[in-house]
Amino acid sequence: MRKKVFIDGQAGTTGLRIEERLSGREDIERILLPEEQRKDPEARREALNRADIAFLCLPDAAAREALAMVENPDTVLLDTSTAHRTDPAFAYGFPELSPAHEEAVRHSKRIAVPGCHASGFIALIYPLIEEGLLSPDCLLSCYSLTGYSGGGKKMIAEYQAPDRSPLLDAPRLYGLSLNHKHLPEMQKISGLACPPLFCPVVADFYSGMLVTVPLPRALLAHGAGLREVAAVYARRYTGPVVRFCGALAEEGFLSAAALSGKDSMQILLQGNEERLLLLARYDNLGKGASGAAVECLNLLLGCDPAYRLVL
Repeated sequence: MRKKVFIDGQAGTTGLRIEERLSGREDIERILLPEEQRKDPEARREALNRADIAFLCLPDAAAREALAMVENPDTVLLDTSTAHRTDPAFAYGFPELSPAHEEAVRHSKRIAVPGCHASGFIALIYPLIEEGLLSPDCLLSCYSLTGYSGGGKKMIAEYQAPDRSPLLDAPRLYGLSLNHKHLPEMQKISGLACPPLFCPVVADFYSGMLVTVPLPRALLAHGAGLREVAAVYARRYTGPVVRFCGALAEEGFLSAAALSGKDSMQILLQGNEERLLLLARYDNLGKGASGAAVECLNLLLGCDPAYRLVL
């Protein structure tokens, strides 16, 4: 029997990409609301409770409101907002982190889809802490370069406007209060005692992301270095969605847009024996958002995690 699937917030950037990945699937039946009912609370309530699986592609407050609407004990929610990513009642939707994470996604009724910046940072740091190469007490920094689609429809319109500000021609730092909304998730899921010093940057390209964590060898335990870190990633990330690629550079450079339009993630390792660069490269709309949500759906349905993903 086909599962009934509803996207609450279908018109947003994340919802539209999920809609693309679901188009033509024969194993699901879509619940669609007419345009005039998409923001109608009662129409949404009925659709949420009729669905076997519902994606919440909404701002945080609206996602909490949608959760309160669900009375059907069998409805599974996949929340793409920030609202529930540190909530213990929600499984964290990054199955590649460990077999336990994958099992939690397969069997949970409430799943939090990871944040875009957080996905790369956690993919890099979680296994090193779990395997004892990094102390939970270590102090880390993180630099993350993203395409402007991560800012949603408003930012997309600003960057694509014919009379846009010349300030948009160069990369722009943001989150300058050092209190970015992904920090609680980055700290808790990775297992750190305190959040990293996080510097996000948006630049003039549509989609793509490159997360970088500089790591002095002195922070690594047991005399570990580049080889031991590479071994951890090689064991953990074997694909098809997340894969360790070792040292990879395009003529001495790394482009944050190399995986634009795809749902995969590359884990990269650069540097030398004294100073390492841990890197995660992916699409902020792919493994950083919609692709991750569809991968979780595939696990819930018992099919190949990469089914209908663009890798």
